[in-house]
Amino acid sequence: MLTILGFAMIATFLVLIMTKKMSPIAALVLIPALFCVAVGQGAKLGDYVIDGVGNLAPTAAMLMFAIVYFGVMIDVGLFDPIVRGILRFCKADPMRIVVGTAVLAAIVSLDGDGSTTFMITVSAMYPLYKRLKMSLVVMTGVAATANGVMNTLPWGGPTARAATALKLDASEIFIPMIPALAVGLLAVFLLSYVLGLRERKRLGMLTLDEALVREPEQETVLAGAGGGGEDRLRKGSGGSGSAEITQDGDGDEDDEDEDDEDFKGLDPDRSTLRPRLYWFNAGLTVALLTAMIMQLMPIPVLFLLGAALALTVNFPHMPDQRARIAAHADNVLNVSGMVFAAAVFTGVLTGTGMVENMADSVVSAVPDAMGPHMAIVTGLLSLPLTYFMSNDGFYFGVVPVLAEAGAAHGVSPLEIARASLAGQALHMSSPLVPAVYVLVGMAKVEFGDHTRFTVKWAVLTSLVVLGAGILFGTI
Repeated sequence: MLTILGFAMIATFLVLIMTKKMSPIAALVLIPALFCVAVGQGAKLGDYVIDGVGNLAPTAAMLMFAIVYFGVMIDVGLFDPIVRGILRFCKADPMRIVVGTAVLAAIVSLDGDGSTTFMITVSAMYPLYKRLKMSLVVMTGVAATANGVMNTLPWGGPTARAATALKLDASEIFIPMIPALAVGLLAVFLLSYVLGLRERKRLGMLTLDEALVREPEQETVLAGAGGGGEDRLRKGSGGSGSAEITQDGDGDEDDEDEDDEDFKGLDPDRSTLRPRLYWFNAGLTVALLTAMIMQLMPIPVLFLLGAALALTVNFPHMPDQRARIAAHADNVLNVSGMVFAAAVFTGVLTGTGMVENMADSVVSAVPDAMGPHMAIVTGLLSLPLTYFMSNDGFYFGVVPVLAEAGAAHGVSPLEIARASLAGQALHMSSPLVPAVYVLVGMAKVEFGDHTRFTVKWAVLTSLVVLGAGILFGTI
């Protein structure tokens, strides 16, 4: 019964947010609360939620101060040269911009933290997509999938969890998988090339000067390839002084001035620029990312210190500091609120025993004849299981069971561990991953739109990684 209710709860949540019947925050809170009552454990709901909040509180703190830190870095102009450099390199070609998004996300993912990757990638690329009227879900989809492949780095999390759960050396898991992961990353670049060609066909290709002065004409947000798309058409006379209004899928209307506000990353006259402190800010950011990779301190502590130092040095006057914090308060509230709402979902899933029962039922459903192929089975199961559960739940709860079943048929635990990494490209778009809310929040994309667009491409990428691992003999 718990297994059925667990899958039903997840399915209900996904349907409601993808059809936009409920907001993600409301669905993350109300759906698990109702199902907790349905399984007869409503009296324990408070305990489950508190446990979930306690587990995710460090993540929420990290995101809050990381958003403030990178928001300040955007304000003072740290990323302006990157934006201008990418625009000049891409020559306002949508295809090059999409490929550039994938490359930038992959490079920044070397720090091992998805939230940081998404903040830097969106900060640099969002103004380009807005000015050229490119699909924002293409940006979020490509960034999430590229980060998912790179998330398998030993310091990224999944590899370390697999090594810990199976008592293996992380290098023995990761190094043989490098060729397969490289093929997966190439698949992401190929995907970005194809999606970029679609955007080029839809929008055409401009010169740099045309891109910088182009008047807003039409903006389209594609919810998916080949169907199910949602178009946002800008209507108006286009003449001087005309009030052009955007009507989006939720019925909200946005004034034309919002485009200029969204493109402020390239405004050379904004009052928050601190050109004299550019190298200080660049050095501080490099030092912060280095400290994260070397794990000198917990990430929340590093971002707390970094945000405090960045605010103090760049904006020494208290009114200016308050103004900067207020400017990023919406993002902080949206993302941290989403994380704490997700804590209700994960708390109920774990506390009621749904996750454990779901994992056991999936493993028990594997036929005995598949025993000798348990590594492949693990790779295939990693797609849905890492999407519907946390990495901790999968690697510490499911992978050891799969490894034990494989060992009975002569399958090495190393093969099981490597195969378990295949689903990470899809995992990074899971509603249980806090970083994805940073991505869609900063990109101003509906989570449901991002999910509809990204899941199919992420599944394909994960299958490419798995297939390459089998082909190279590491799985």
